[in-house]
Amino acid sequence: METTAGGPIRRSTADEALAAELAEFAIELAEGAGQLARAGARAGFDVCTKSSATDVVTEVDRNVERWLVEQILNRRPADGILGEEGAERASTSSVRWVLDPIDGTVNFTLGLPQYAVSVAVELNGVVVAGCVYNPESGESFRARVGHGAFLGDVRLFGPRDVDLARAVVGTGFGYDAGHRAAQAQVVARLLGQIGDIRRLGAASLDLCAVAAGRLDGYYEVGLNPWDYAAGLLIVTEAGCQASGLRGRGPGEAMVAVAGRELAPALFRALSELNADL
Repeated sequence: METTAGGPIRRSTADEALAAELAEFAIELAEGAGQLARAGARAGFDVCTKSSATDVVTEVDRNVERWLVEQILNRRPADGILGEEGAERASTSSVRWVLDPIDGTVNFTLGLPQYAVSVAVELNGVVVAGCVYNPESGESFRARVGHGAFLGDVRLFGPRDVDLARAVVGTGFGYDAGHRAAQAQVVARLLGQIGDIRRLGAASLDLCAVAAGRLDGYYEVGLNPWDYAAGLLIVTEAGCQASGLRGRGPGEAMVAVAGRELAPALFRALSELNADL
C-alpha cells in the first residue's frame, strides 16, 4: 500500500482492479516496443541530435514512441500521454502514460546492450505501475504499487546491506558540457567516500539495477519524468529508499536511491556535495 507522511493511501477496489489491468498493459507495451527497437537496431537507422551534440535521437526512438501511442489510444483513447520524443496529450480518464521509447539511446547507437523501453502509468497523478524492458538481455523489470517489484517472476528485494565506504554507486551525466564538468567534480569528491562508481548509460536500468542488487545505490541530476517514472516505482517497491536533494522528493534536481541501510549516509553525502544546487 502506498503511504504518505499522513499515513497509508487507501485505494478503492475499482482503483485496485484498474491498476492491475494497467500493470499488465504496461508490460505488454514495453515488451512489444522492445522487440520493435531491437529489430530497428538490426535494420540500421539515421541519427540526429537534439539539445546538444551528445543528446542524440534515432528514427527508431520516434518509431517506437509512435507505436506505443497507437497501442495506447487504440485500447484506451481517453488516456493522457507524456513521451520523450514529443508525444503529449491531456487525459480525460484519470490515467496518463509516461513513455521513454529508448532509454540509453547513445548505447543503442553504439551497439551496447544497455538500453531499455520504459513504460509507466499514472492513476490520478500517482505512478501505479511500470515496466522497464531491455530488448538485448530480454530482462523485464516490473512493479505495481503495493505489490512488490519483479524481474520476470523473481521478486526483487534491493541490494545488500553495506556501509558508504564499500558501496558501489551508479550515476549519469547531463548532455551540456558545462553541467557534465560540474557533475564530474561531484563524482571525484564522492569517490573518496564510497567503494566505487559505475556509469552504465540508462537511468531506468540503473534504478532497476539497485532493485535487483546489482548496484548499492544510484543518483543523477537533471532527469526527466520519462527517465525515472517506471524505474523509481520498481526500486521503491523492492524496498529501497528514494530521495531528491536535501530531503525533497525525487525530481529534476536529483533522483537518488539506495538500500535502507545505505540510504541515510548516501543521501547526506550527496546533499553536502551538491550544496550549490
